[in-house]
Amino acid sequence: MRSKSELSVLLDLAGSRKGLLIAASLLSIVSGLLQIVPFIVVYRIVDQVFRAAGQPEALDGPALTRLGFAALAALAAALAALYAGAMCSHIAAFRILYALRVRLSEHVAKVSMGYHVRTPSGELKKIIEVAVEKIEKFIAHQLPDTVSAVALPLVLIGYLFVLDWRMALILCVPIGIGLAIQARMYGSADAQGHYRDFQHAGEEMNATAVEYVRGMPAVKIFGITAASFLTFRQAVDRYRKISLDITDLFKGAYSLFAVLMGSLFTFAVPIGVLLLGRHPGDQAFAITFILFLLVSPSLSAPLVKLMYVGSGLREVSEGVRRIQAVFNEPIVAEPEAPRRPSTYDITFDNVVFDYAQPGAPAGRPVLDRIGFTARSGEMTALVGPSGGGKSTIANLLLRFWEVRSGEIAIGGVPIREIGTEQLMDLVSFVFQDVHLFYDTIEANIRMGNEAASHADVVNAARIACCHSFIERLDDGYRTVIGANGTYLSGGEAQRIAIARALLKNAPILVLDEATAYTDAENEHEIQRGLAELIRGKTVLVIAHRLSTIRGAEQILVIRGGQIAERGRHDELLGLGGLYERMWRAHRAASDWKIGGAKRKEDGDDEIVLA
Repeated sequence: MRSKSELSVLLDLAGSRKGLLIAASLLSIVSGLLQIVPFIVVYRIVDQVFRAAGQPEALDGPALTRLGFAALAALAAALAALYAGAMCSHIAAFRILYALRVRLSEHVAKVSMGYHVRTPSGELKKIIEVAVEKIEKFIAHQLPDTVSAVALPLVLIGYLFVLDWRMALILCVPIGIGLAIQARMYGSADAQGHYRDFQHAGEEMNATAVEYVRGMPAVKIFGITAASFLTFRQAVDRYRKISLDITDLFKGAYSLFAVLMGSLFTFAVPIGVLLLGRHPGDQAFAITFILFLLVSPSLSAPLVKLMYVGSGLREVSEGVRRIQAVFNEPIVAEPEAPRRPSTYDITFDNVVFDYAQPGAPAGRPVLDRIGFTARSGEMTALVGPSGGGKSTIANLLLRFWEVRSGEIAIGGVPIREIGTEQLMDLVSFVFQDVHLFYDTIEANIRMGNEAASHADVVNAARIACCHSFIERLDDGYRTVIGANGTYLSGGEAQRIAIARALLKNAPILVLDEATAYTDAENEHEIQRGLAELIRGKTVLVIAHRLSTIRGAEQILVIRGGQIAERGRHDELLGLGGLYERMWRAHRAASDWKIGGAKRKEDGDDEIVLA
């Protein structure tokens, strides 16, 4: 299906509040027409003054007063119509702005994780914030301004043609040249290419700036300045160069258009003087000539406004193109009739996965023919060298990506046939890299179970060993993370995430190095709480501390995207393979201590999940 043009999409967005925008446009036209009334009144007054030049007593004072009040009333009505039109357009714009941002946010939450991996967060942030904001500016200001800027000159020129077609025709010459310059300037492929590059450069600069700020700990440690951060400096330099290129490209056309529109009266003066010289006694033409000189500057103002409207339209059209590209990104397919499993065994059946985009040729497999079953009520542990595909297996369970081939099922139901919301209800996931939202600690814990009471939240926090440090905060559970300098350490944030998973109490639990940032004392307590939590659930654990998963019913050793070994702890040690080497390396690491002293043998004080 052929995609719509940017302008068509923009008008479709504006059309969602059609009534308000039509009212705004009509009121803008009415305001423009009412602004012509003072010129007509001036023409009438000058005409009467010239006709009574030899007989001042013949002037109709009351009539002139009425004309003056009529001009004042028209001006007041024009301002009222302009205000009412602006209110209509702004109400429509903010409603469209709200609906568009909600739609964008909902859409990006439904696309695959592959889109977020290949799209910098700074770029997506700019689209949702800046590009949408420019659409609001267009609808609230430029759309009614465009209607007014087109309608007012047309009416004025029509009125001038009625008064004197020769003078009006002369004014049309510079107007026509100026509009042709504008059309050529904005319609050229060179201009469109430059502006597209300008948008890309702005997004790149925004993305690298976000990266620079997020990497502030490394920035400070290594003494990196904004000038020495190469990617950021290159992005800023590229943005500056493209901005200067656009200025060089447009400056001549802009200047010529502004000069032509700002000096229309200079075109009217020569022809007016010439015609007046041929008929020096033509009093009616003299009055018309004066009116042309008065009207010309007022005709220039809306035409100059068209120049800025054209610039804004090109800018917002590029933003619309990017918004449309986000909406064109396919979402994760939802089943027509979602199924819900009655049991919670997890099955990977000959799964092959790579990070190539959907529809693209297959890339290097990240997972190659992975097959296993994680049974309900049992723990399945994934271990192996970094980069082997352990976290990818866990992410595929939540359909963060689609597999290239094979099938993943829960309770015999393929996850493609389970609705996304239902799938998320089935799984509690504790990531190694925890993300907490700018909200209260209680809200972050309750996120997985909105119906939970405060007592439930506190109980989950106790099990996750975070109740004590929460209580020490000034506002306790009402503390807003990130506000007033309140930030949590990695271990504290991870314990909050564990409490969130505990409170959700889903039948499937995935732990991706869930205690990576905790100290030994707190890990001991958290493991005790987790041991109670996992009873009766399907548990998938990604672990590097092998001592914590010795009691797992099934251990899968993942290497190079394949299952190299599988079995229980003792069985794998008996194979003398990769797991046995990893176990020996783990024991050697646990025995090591600065100064050569050793820890207690076999970690007898450790809680083993079982």
